[in-house]
Amino acid sequence: MKRFLSIIATSALIAGIATTTVSADPAKGQKIYLKKLKKVCGFNGAKMAAKHTQDEWEQIKESGKLEDELKKQCPKLKDIKDKYLDDLFDFLYEYGSDSGNVPSC
Repeated sequence: MKRFLSIIATSALIAGIATTTVSADPAKGQKIYLKKLKKVCGFNGAKMAAKHTQDEWEQIKESGKLEDELKKQCPKLKDIKDKYLDDLFDFLYEYGSDSGNVPSC
């Protein structure tokens, strides 16, 4: 019984960690923008996010063209790691031109 409970507890812990790792975060996307894109793009994250509405950002993401759009807006941007795209999308969506939100970058 003790072994069974420890297996259940371990499984719950692993599941909890896995779900938090998978979820994207606008704050993390903002940090990524500040570190990886701001200098290359030449403007802050508020200007980048305001390039499109939330619906437009969502359509870009769903069509798989988020990286292409980032390169279009920032021609000097060479490549961005796929692992950053979900967080960057959450940031851009959160502060889209029609959101009423303004990031602090």
